[in-house]
Amino acid sequence: MSNAELAIALLQACQQRGIMLATAESCTGGLIIAALTDIAGSSAVVDRGFITYSNEAKMEMLGVSAATLNAHGAVARETVLEMAAGALAHSRASLSLAVTGIAGPSGGSA
Repeated sequence: MSNAELAIALLQACQQRGIMLATAESCTGGLIIAALTDIAGSSAVVDRGFITYSNEAKMEMLGVSAATLNAHGAVARETVLEMAAGALAHSRASLSLAVTGIAGPSGGSA
């Protein structure tokens, strides 16, 4: 299944259930929200997307705690769960999709 097909399937599933969606992205830098909003009619389902590449953005925009980032780092289950919760808390959405990770061939954090 292509990325476009996945995006369409997600939007259709949300629309059928009356669910509004928010995204919280780090390493993808907005690619997910872009794929969703490229589809006609996505505004019926998509509320907003947060692009939080830096730890500061995660804390300021989504309320990820400094303690979580210090204890687990930006690329951790605990962090992405707080990102998802923050997207819900700062939007009208009832479903959030959050992603964090290390991008690029060499990986690593600055």
